[in-house]
Amino acid sequence: MNVIGLAFFVAIVGLTLFVTYIASKRTNSASEFYTAGGGLTGWQNGIAIAGDYLSAASFLGIAGAIALFGFDGFFYSIGYLVAYLVVLYIVAEPLRNLGKYTLADMITARFDQKKIRAAAAISTLTIVLFYMIAQLVGAGALIQLLLGIDYWVAVLLVGVMMTIYVLWGGMAATSWVQIIKAALLMVGTVLISVLVLWKFNFNILGMFTEMKSITANGEAYLHPGVKYTNGLDTISMMIALVLGTAGLPHILMRFFTVKDAKTARSSVVYATWIVGIFYVLTIFLGFGAAAFVGSDAIIAANPAGNMAAPLLAQALGGDILMSFVSAVAFATILAVVAGLVLSGASAFAHDLYGQIFKKGKATEKQQMNAARLASVGVSAFSILLALGAQSMNVAFLVSLAFCIAASANLPVIIYTIYWKNFNTTGALTAIITGLLSALILVALSPNLWAADGSMAFTGEALFPLTNPALVSVPLGFLGGWIGTLFGAQADQRKYAEVDVKANIGLK
Repeated sequence: MNVIGLAFFVAIVGLTLFVTYIASKRTNSASEFYTAGGGLTGWQNGIAIAGDYLSAASFLGIAGAIALFGFDGFFYSIGYLVAYLVVLYIVAEPLRNLGKYTLADMITARFDQKKIRAAAAISTLTIVLFYMIAQLVGAGALIQLLLGIDYWVAVLLVGVMMTIYVLWGGMAATSWVQIIKAALLMVGTVLISVLVLWKFNFNILGMFTEMKSITANGEAYLHPGVKYTNGLDTISMMIALVLGTAGLPHILMRFFTVKDAKTARSSVVYATWIVGIFYVLTIFLGFGAAAFVGSDAIIAANPAGNMAAPLLAQALGGDILMSFVSAVAFATILAVVAGLVLSGASAFAHDLYGQIFKKGKATEKQQMNAARLASVGVSAFSILLALGAQSMNVAFLVSLAFCIAASANLPVIIYTIYWKNFNTTGALTAIITGLLSALILVALSPNLWAADGSMAFTGEALFPLTNPALVSVPLGFLGGWIGTLFGAQADQRKYAEVDVKANIGLK
C-alpha cells in the first residue's frame, strides 16, 4: 500500500467530511437540501458547476483516450467544451426563471400533469445511473491502483462516502466539495501540464512533431480515424456530447442554487472559463502519458486506459505527485457522484413522492426523509451496476448518459420554452420517445454485442453505431412534434405567461 497516497486520501476525506459537518448544521429544510437555499454567488456556483462537470470521464477517461488514440480521444474534450455554449445561450436563464428544484418543475410550469413529472423523473434517474456507473468504475480502478485494494472494495468505499455527503449535507455540502475539488483538480492539471511541456522544452509545435514518432500509430495519431473509423459514429458521439450537457439533471439542478437568472448566467461564464482551460490542458495529459508512460503500461494498469493521468504523474514526479493526483481524482469522483446522487434523490423525493404520491402536500420532514432514503437507494443500485462494468472506458460510459440527456430531456426543454403550440401530449411523447430510443439502440449496439463473444452477448449487433445520438436525438424532437399534432390544442395564455417568466424572471 502506498503510504503517501493513503495520507493524501485521508486528508481529502477529512476535509470533505468537515465541510459536510458544517453544512449539515444549515440543512434543515427541503430548499436548503435541494438547492442550498438559492444562496450561492455567481463565482461560487460557477466553480461548483465546473467541479460537477469535470468528472472522472474528463480527468481519467479523456487523458487515457488521448494517450491511446490521439486526436480521436480529443473529440471528447471538444464536445464537452462546446456543449457549454448550448447551456449558456439556450437553457440557463429560462430554466432558472421557470424551475424550482428539478427539471420536472420547469416543464410543469407550463404543463401541470403528473404523467409528465413522472416521465421527467424517470429520465433523470436513468441518466444519473449511467453517469454514476462511469464515476464508480473510475474510482474503483484508481483506488485499486494506488492502495492495492480490491476493485469491489474501492467501489463500495466511494459509494458510502458519497451517500454520507448527501444524507447529511445536502446541496450546500455537495457544492463546497465540488468547489474544493475543482480548485485541486486545476492545480494538479496545470502542474502536470507544465512538467510535460518542460520535458518538451516548452515547444508545443515540437511536441506535436515528436508525437508522430513516439506512438505506434505514427502520423495517424494526430488525425481522426485511429479509434473512430466510422464517420457516422463519430458524428453521433459529438451530437451526444454537444447537446447532452443541456439535459443533464445534475448540471441543470445547479442553476436553482442561485438567487436569479443574472447570477445563473454569470455562473455559466465562470464555469466555461474553468472548463475551457481544463480541456485544452487534456492535450498535454494525453500526449504526456503516451510519451512518458507508453500504451502498453497504460493498458496493463487498466484495459480502458483510465489510469493514464496517475501513471503520468508518477513518471514525472514520482510517488508524491502520483499520490496527489490520485487523491485529486478521488475528490473529483466524490464531488460528481454526490451531485448525481442528489439529483436522483431530488427526482424521486420531490417529483415522484412529494408531487405525485403526496399530491404536493408532503411536509418538509417527509420530503427530507424521502430524499435521504432515495439517496441510499440510488447509491446502492449504482454500486451493483458498477461492479459489472470494470473494463469499460469511463469517458465512453458518460457519453451514453449524454446521449440519453440529449434525446429525452433537451427536446422537451427547448419545446417548452420556445414553441407556443407545444402541448402536454407532445411533452410526454418527447421524453418517452427520446428515452426509449436511446436505451433500445444502445441495447442493440456493438456495446453489448460482438461476434467473437468479447461483449455481454455473442452475435452481430443489429444497430451499427456505438452511440445512438444521431438517431435518438432527432427521434426525441420528432416524438414531441408528432405528439403535439395529435394532442389537445396548447393553452396560448399559459405559453404567454411562461414566455414572460422565462425571459424576465417575473414570478
